[in-house]
Amino acid sequence: MKVVISAGGTGGHIYPALAIIKTIKEKEKDSSFVYIGTDNRMEKDLIPEFGIHYEAIHVTGFNRKKLLKNFTTLKNFLQARKKCKKIIKEFNPDVVIGCGGYVTAPVIWAGKKLGKKTLIHEQNSIVGLSNRYLSHYASKIAISFEDTRNMFPQDKVVLTGNPCSEKALTIKKASKKEFNLTEDKKLVLIVMGSQGSSSVNNKIFSFIDAFKDKDYEVVFVTGNKYYEKIKNQKVPKNVKIYPFIYDMPRLMKNASLMVTRAGASTIAEVTVLGIPSIFIPSPYVPNNHQYKNAISLVSKKAGIILEEENLNKENLISLIDNTLKDDKKLKEIKTNLQALGIKDSSTRIYNVLKEMIDK
Repeated sequence: MKVVISAGGTGGHIYPALAIIKTIKEKEKDSSFVYIGTDNRMEKDLIPEFGIHYEAIHVTGFNRKKLLKNFTTLKNFLQARKKCKKIIKEFNPDVVIGCGGYVTAPVIWAGKKLGKKTLIHEQNSIVGLSNRYLSHYASKIAISFEDTRNMFPQDKVVLTGNPCSEKALTIKKASKKEFNLTEDKKLVLIVMGSQGSSSVNNKIFSFIDAFKDKDYEVVFVTGNKYYEKIKNQKVPKNVKIYPFIYDMPRLMKNASLMVTRAGASTIAEVTVLGIPSIFIPSPYVPNNHQYKNAISLVSKKAGIILEEENLNKENLISLIDNTLKDDKKLKEIKTNLQALGIKDSSTRIYNVLKEMIDK
């Protein structure tokens, strides 16, 4: 299978793309890929590390506040479309895939105009601006939440889940010893996405001593930037601080409870692994999509929500303590998560691609 794939800007878009690539490679050893990403965001450094051929285009996102800047955005888009058509024409793929981010817009458009089969994947419960536009150019639309189905043309939609879930399931569980944790104590894992959150970190570190003498342990993943600020700060013995943990699901499999943002990849991993979680959605993302991701689970009694504006010592500590003590509630959340989890997401997407190509 020859594939052009595109995703950019955040890990929430890029890691599903990598999971799809991994599954295709496992199914078809002689498959080949071209990854089209931006020339100035995280994928430009990350993707080549995996030995994947990378093509950079210069694109910028739509500016909702400074509308005049969108003349530049349009100019960049038109130039990127032209370059994408050239790349796709030369590579001649069987299929063109977009996994989110504004970088995918010229890629999918060019693929469609050249008569290629196209697939887009929506990770969130609410549709992003790029995917809303690209729904007109996609042959098939893969969704992660059943709630999203009515936001797209019905004849194109396939419920696949998020490919990150399948990787989370297959990854080997970490030993607690690796993270200096006690084997017989419950673990609370606090992580605010791959980059961390300064606003949440500041609040939690203002009351970090409140975890002292608790009968559980805490791993707090701060993000690399914030870690430099607090790495020498004294914390209770039962609290372990890390800047970043590669392949987070390794440690997630040890967690009794998570305190986390509600990004699409995290939601997929939490759901498929059945980890009870307190979601603190980021209020700084487009369309408030993290809140809506979280609510899609909370409404099904598969999670707990604490909005950032209500985050303080009393609210968070009492939520953690009361949840860990409530075995009935923990069991209910786990059961409901397992009912929602899609364990073969990457394989489902591969099967959709095969069906498209073979038609």
